[in-house]
Amino acid sequence: MQIERFKSEVIPLRDTLFRTAVKYLQQPEDAEDVVQEVLLRLWNRREQLDTVVNPAAFAMQMTKNSCLDRLKLQKETTEADDLQLGTTRETPHSTLEQHDAVALVKQIIEHLPELQRQIIRMRDVEGYELQEIADITATQITAVTVNLSRARKKVRETYLKIMNYENK
Repeated sequence: MQIERFKSEVIPLRDTLFRTAVKYLQQPEDAEDVVQEVLLRLWNRREQLDTVVNPAAFAMQMTKNSCLDRLKLQKETTEADDLQLGTTRETPHSTLEQHDAVALVKQIIEHLPELQRQIIRMRDVEGYELQEIADITATQITAVTVNLSRARKKVRETYLKIMNYENK
């Protein structure tokens, strides 16, 4: 990839990559570090980018992977610190409840209609922007927001119904 093409196709992605990184990491400083690392790696591999069909998607995937790697490293560090201190932040009971709740929500999402299932995963799990989801699903952005709203409402209602039944 020539320098001018890199400047016109990759550099403008900086804000989008930053927003994605902030969603994952919750810390603007960490997100900025990740974006810098990704842009540097892309720059160092710019000759190889000619073979990439969609450089924007490639950069986004690199950003997500870098964020997940950083989160995994932070988690491992935190767990190691907890082991050294002999403390845990949560009780085994609360941890089990959280895992059960996550599993239940995943199961509820699996029973949604296909389009709603795709949209809720892309938005709430993978962190895609509404416009990106609209482009991927070949629908209007209003249809994406309506389907996302319906999916979230169905998940919430089903979850509360199940939890209310179990509490009785």
